[in-house]
Amino acid sequence: MTIAWRDRRPWLARPLLPAVPRLSALARRSQQVLLIAGLTGALTGLVVAGFERLTSDVVFNATLNLPLVVQAAAPCVGLVLALACLRHIGHGASPATSDEYIRAFHDQGRRLDLRPLPGRLLAAVVTLGSGVPLGYEGPSLYAGAAIGSALQRRLARFFTAEESKLLLVAGAAAGVAAIFKAPVTGMVFALEVPYQEDLARRMLLPAAISAAAAYVAFAAVAGTEPLLPVAGQAPFNLVDLGGAAVVGLLAGGLARLFIALVSRAKALSTRGHPLVRSLVAGAILGGTVLLGYAVSGKPLALGPGYNALRWALAPQRSVLAVAAIGSLRVVGTGAAIAGGAVGGLFIPLVIQGAFVGRAVGGIFDPGNATLFPVVGMAAFLGAGYRVPLASVVFVAEFTGRPGFVVPGLIAAVVAQLVMGRSSISPYQVAGRVGHLEARLSMPLASLVATDAQTVPSDATVEELFWQHLVGGRQRSAAVVDGSRYVGIARAEDLAGTDRSTWATTTVADIMRTDVPTASVDWTVADAIQAMEEADADRLAVCDGARFVGVVTADDIFELDEILRHSTP
Repeated sequence: MTIAWRDRRPWLARPLLPAVPRLSALARRSQQVLLIAGLTGALTGLVVAGFERLTSDVVFNATLNLPLVVQAAAPCVGLVLALACLRHIGHGASPATSDEYIRAFHDQGRRLDLRPLPGRLLAAVVTLGSGVPLGYEGPSLYAGAAIGSALQRRLARFFTAEESKLLLVAGAAAGVAAIFKAPVTGMVFALEVPYQEDLARRMLLPAAISAAAAYVAFAAVAGTEPLLPVAGQAPFNLVDLGGAAVVGLLAGGLARLFIALVSRAKALSTRGHPLVRSLVAGAILGGTVLLGYAVSGKPLALGPGYNALRWALAPQRSVLAVAAIGSLRVVGTGAAIAGGAVGGLFIPLVIQGAFVGRAVGGIFDPGNATLFPVVGMAAFLGAGYRVPLASVVFVAEFTGRPGFVVPGLIAAVVAQLVMGRSSISPYQVAGRVGHLEARLSMPLASLVATDAQTVPSDATVEELFWQHLVGGRQRSAAVVDGSRYVGIARAEDLAGTDRSTWATTTVADIMRTDVPTASVDWTVADAIQAMEEADADRLAVCDGARFVGVVTADDIFELDEILRHSTP
């Protein structure tokens, strides 16, 4: 028995030996990827800290110290300056930030364009520093995604094709984690926001490392205090939990209206003369500043809204006054987007949710001034961006009170049910699809062989057989005269032609004209159905009457490798 056991040991171990170097190499590469993700986070944290310090502490604080009339005019100046930055420094870039991240995530053939980065960030500084009511998180997320993309291009040898978007996601997570001092929120938001009902896969650990590194780097500069510390704990009696559901219901309905306003504003931002749009939007923003001052005695329509939120949380504020300030900020947000402002919509959603919660709290539990506003934040944010997990985590980290998670989760789920398919970003998709669905929905144009062999209609059958079928090792050939498709010649159709006449019979005499052709705008599913109905192994692909190429059944069956490298 001992001898037999010794004989087996080399036999059992031998197949495992070649795998050891491969496993070691894989482990080393994984460690290197995580180190690069951490570097992405640290760099992003420092960049975001500088951006936040310049925008908030320098430019925006200077704006708040100006006379009221000048404060009202400041957003208009900011919009005009932002327009100039985008046009002359940003190479004509759009003001989009978070949308650019989501768009780049889903477009596998497109990398995040880094050229507009300086122009967009400078435009964000003058936009937000002038008091335009948008958030700092959009530019921060965009900056992190751009840093991640730049590092991945320089260090591409450390990443597989499946990881083509890894540092894009890690950088986005770092940007959100830094600006909100909320590492878990940054991680979850970056993974959750590309989809409405799904998460980005295989990117959790790099996103977590990057978010944590960004938080540490940012906190080293700006401190660790929560952005909005609140007092009290969330009670869990049925009345309060029922009130949370009501907040979710209202937040979901109002979020749909908010999204409709934002969508309309985005459409307006591409119409008319840009300078005229900026001036008109600036005039509207100036009006909201003056009206807000008349209601509250403070410029609460200016800035990201933290001051307005602290004002609204005071128990002595009337529901009517809170609703008035909230409405003015909604109008200001819509005007800012239409005018080409560069900023985020995360915080505007949070602020509106807090106002809704504050109004409902006055009815259900006037003595609890913090529960319902915090619940409203989770509901409105989760509904607007379709990120229920990130929204619940955000309120816990943002306020420093994790006890609000349960009522916040109830409100967020109810708001999601009200939202349907609405989303504040047009680039979100419902979720990742499986290999079968992805294969069937792919555009057929991605599989077309434009260099496929063709045969002219005046060629002989003998030439067809020896040069195209046997020589090309194919069962059929497209018949093309010039650039015009005229039919298809198949090997099985030669059986009806006498072998002695092959040299004098033309392809036009035996070709089939009843086999369907594929259009360039078909999907793979359309091509499969046409092949089955015609019992054909290949289809000619045409643009009108012009021959484009050929798609074969073998091309379709080999798509698994393509999908493996293209599915995020």
